Amino acid sequence: MQTPFLKQQFSTARLKNKIPLTMNDIKTKESEKLTSANIELAFQNAEKEKRAAELVIANKELVFQNEEKEKRAAELVIANKELVFQSKEKEKRAAELVVANKELVFQSKEKEKRAAELVIANRELVFQNKEKEKRAAELIVTNAALKKAKDDIHKLNEGLEQKVLERTEQLESVNKELESFSYSVSHDLRAPLRAVHGYAKMLKEDYGGQVDAEANRLMGNVINNAKKMGQLIDDLLTFSRLGRKELTKSIIPIHDMVTNIWDEIKNEKENRNIEFKLNTLLPVEGDSVTIKQVWVNLISNAVKYSRLKENAIIEINSESNTDETIYHIRDNGAGFDMRYAKKLFGVFQRLHTDEEFEGTGVGLAIVHRIVSKHGGRVWAEGAVNEGATFNFSLPKII
Repeated sequence: MQTPFLKQQFSTARLKNKIPLTMNDIKTKESEKLTSANIELAFQNAEKEKRAAELVIANKELVFQNEEKEKRAAELVIANKELVFQSKEKEKRAAELVVANKELVFQSKEKEKRAAELVIANRELVFQNKEKEKRAAELIVTNAALKKAKDDIHKLNEGLEQKVLERTEQLESVNKELESFSYSVSHDLRAPLRAVHGYAKMLKEDYGGQVDAEANRLMGNVINNAKKMGQLIDDLLTFSRLGRKELTKSIIPIHDMVTNIWDEIKNEKENRNIEFKLNTLLPVEGDSVTIKQVWVNLISNAVKYSRLKENAIIEINSESNTDETIYHIRDNGAGFDMRYAKKLFGVFQRLHTDEEFEGTGVGLAIVHRIVSKHGGRVWAEGAVNEGATFNFSLPKII
């Protein structure tokens, strides 16, 4: 087959030689043109397809590059934000560094001050050490003197203890003699006193109508004084027996005991208007016989010294602390002057006359002896015409 180039050369030669063209030649020529055009078209289509494929690839690459650009742009935005944040952080760090530097300068100055103070403190310490050494030397001398004084005191104590023992034995002997004397005198006085009381009473009964009023008054005085003397002897015997009596201790229901005592006293004072306030009273350990005597004496005193009040009030209560149970007996009666409070609990010590209030002056002394023998204490508070409060304490039940 002839190539298009050879055919073209042949055609050109024929034209130059003026060779007449036949129909076949014309057909051949058209066919050749058509074939050439088809080949060219196929080539161009192939090229177009290549270009199209290349465009597709280029578009994909462009899309990829755009996506990468967007990513880079986003990363740049983040990077810019990070850069701004870091700039702000750097500014903060810079400000903190400025503050830190100022603090460092301040601390340096403070260290210099502390160093100066330490120098002064060291000097003071040296001075104090020297003073301590002086004090130590003085203490050695003082301790030697103290030891000598202690030895001397020990010797004196030994002598003093011996003297105390001797004095105690003497006092116990004297107390026993006094108690024995008191007991004997009281018993010895009873017989003649009963005789005086009896004879005076018989005289008044048998001859009272035969003598004048003055003689009757005198006989009455003898009887009353003999009776008072008898009461005084009974009180002295009670007081004397307390010194010898052994205590039999048990748990005492004080509330019940005081209630019974008040019922007995109330029956004897039916004509009196007395308001009795009894709060809950705590129990205590003690000798029930002598403790009852304490309550009888104190309640009787409250009744006696409030008799001039139209509306007498007697209130009793109790309280407790770590070591004691304390009882209070209050009345709104005559009261007393606190200047003489210490005299109340002595034998024969009275703050009122017989004309004002009867009594022997032994009742409160008995109270004091009983409470003291139980290991307790007794005291009183009051004011003239404003009433009195008598208080006593007993060891708390363990």
